Amino acid sequence: MLLSISLIILLGLLSGSIFRKLNLPHILGMLITGIILGPFVLNLLDQKILAISSDVREIALIIILAKAGLSLDISDLKRIGRPAVLMCFLPATFELLAFVLFAPKFMGVSLLEAAILGAVMGAVSPAVVVPFMSKMIDNGWGIKKGIPQMIIAGSSADDVYVIVIFTALVALAEGEKVSALSFLKIPISIVLGIIAGILVGLGLTCFFKKFHIRDTVKVLIILAISFILVYQEKIIHGIISISGLLAVMSICIVINNKSENVAKRLIRKFDKMWVGAEIFLFVMVGTIVNIKYALSAGPMMIVMLSIGLIFRSFGTYLSTSGTDLNKKEKLFCIFAELPKATVQAAIGSIPLSKGLNCGDMVLSLAVISILITAPIGAIIMEKTYKIFCERN
Repeated sequence: MLLSISLIILLGLLSGSIFRKLNLPHILGMLITGIILGPFVLNLLDQKILAISSDVREIALIIILAKAGLSLDISDLKRIGRPAVLMCFLPATFELLAFVLFAPKFMGVSLLEAAILGAVMGAVSPAVVVPFMSKMIDNGWGIKKGIPQMIIAGSSADDVYVIVIFTALVALAEGEKVSALSFLKIPISIVLGIIAGILVGLGLTCFFKKFHIRDTVKVLIILAISFILVYQEKIIHGIISISGLLAVMSICIVINNKSENVAKRLIRKFDKMWVGAEIFLFVMVGTIVNIKYALSAGPMMIVMLSIGLIFRSFGTYLSTSGTDLNKKEKLFCIFAELPKATVQAAIGSIPLSKGLNCGDMVLSLAVISILITAPIGAIIMEKTYKIFCERN
């Protein structure tokens, strides 16, 4: 296992560095590294590390959501108003709707499987979008109209929205009867997850103020509680539905809004953790990609991916309508909503690990979406932000 870990870290870092120099998202290099090292190509990794792949990806997902929560300022959402709120769920909803309407016909899947595909595809990638929007803020592009702030908020919150829906749909696919009543679990899970996160976040804020402890220890405490919250979701499944992942993000949002200085220091800690976590996330996702299946199913998946992105773009346009954004700025927002990577990598393999019939299809579509949209979205943002946005 030690040799496998070494290969993952060293080759993941190397491939990421090469892709950066090519002005492409470094996560693509990590994903391709995983495909090459995995059992469907060279098969160089120990089975023991492949066996814990899902746990590693779940830890990485928790770190992503914690980072997003610590970065999300509720006051920004209030200042920007309606478009910021709509960006949190409307583009993702339209993309999910596209899959529900067209995937059964084009991909031969059931309505529930189409919804699962749409949920996996519905999120934009914080790993690609947030760093670029941060660069825009640092350099003063679009900040007067709140464009990068709005996109950061949307890319952080729509991940949670999609993950909650995805979790509920997978639970239904595992054996629960599908009905209108079953889907009530989604808003219940959201509300209870937020309440649990707020209560824990307030408790941690008071604890951190009362007791002087190192920031590293604070991070460990947050992670430990986050693991418990995600674990409890599995334990009480069937009794009551609480989104552990949404609770994790809510905890960090509360900490950010109650103790901004603490949140800024914690973000730096999570940023350092993410350096290693993203390597394992994307490389480990690559290891479980059946490349032959992905290539054979590719053309129709690309068609469906394109339809989903068209629907998503319309949802983004509706979110920004009625604002003071001009046509070019609205178009830039549409471009910024295209890249997919982080969430698709984190949850795309879950249906396969749970033995669902659509598992291979979901994972293959997740990988294809990353390979296509991450570089295209990143390149378009880089080429257009100075043309479409104003410098303040």
